[in-house]
Amino acid sequence: METNTKHGQDFFEVIKERRSVRHYDPTVRISEQELKDIVTEATLAPSGANLQPWKFIVFNDQAVQEKLLPIANNQRQVVDASAVIAVLGDLESYSYSEKIYAAAVEAGYMTEEIKNTIVANINGVLSQIDSNDLKNSVLIDCGLVSMQLMLVAKARGYDTVPMAGYDAVKFKAEFGISERYVPVMLIAIGKAAQAGHPTVRLPIDDVLFWNGNL
Repeated sequence: METNTKHGQDFFEVIKERRSVRHYDPTVRISEQELKDIVTEATLAPSGANLQPWKFIVFNDQAVQEKLLPIANNQRQVVDASAVIAVLGDLESYSYSEKIYAAAVEAGYMTEEIKNTIVANINGVLSQIDSNDLKNSVLIDCGLVSMQLMLVAKARGYDTVPMAGYDAVKFKAEFGISERYVPVMLIAIGKAAQAGHPTVRLPIDDVLFWNGNL
């Protein structure tokens, strides 16, 4: 597996050093293999019933990134970053339940009988779930994988910025995205040409409460 020189640095260093970077060195490229490795490591994130309701589109061709630029409100990181990764939520991820749990059986993690029960339960629940509840669940899981992707990138020595400021309708139209998928965010990734500015956080006592006393 291809790695960057900072791969494997201390976890706490990674979370403290990660910044939202909006200015990238356009000469830096990330190989498709390393981008694939980054996404692979990100998908170790948890998800409801382990259904992994995420899909990724990697934009690493300059001409295609140019098409993305106006859709993303002309944010320069879209074309200057080494790549932009679109995170999409799959509203039909339950269709993978048989494949996922069959692999768990093959790996020795459960019996065929348990697999069949779990798959039947998943299909039963999701056939009755409210569409808004399903979408909310998918968005939560995609938020988890997106944060993990940004931390993996930082551990490998790259910078990122999550972007919600884009036209999701135009994005779906331009790239032929069906209604099965919900655009969640775009993530630019590359090497910072200008460091992300430091930010502050609210005091922990402003956001942390105990035993339901908000």
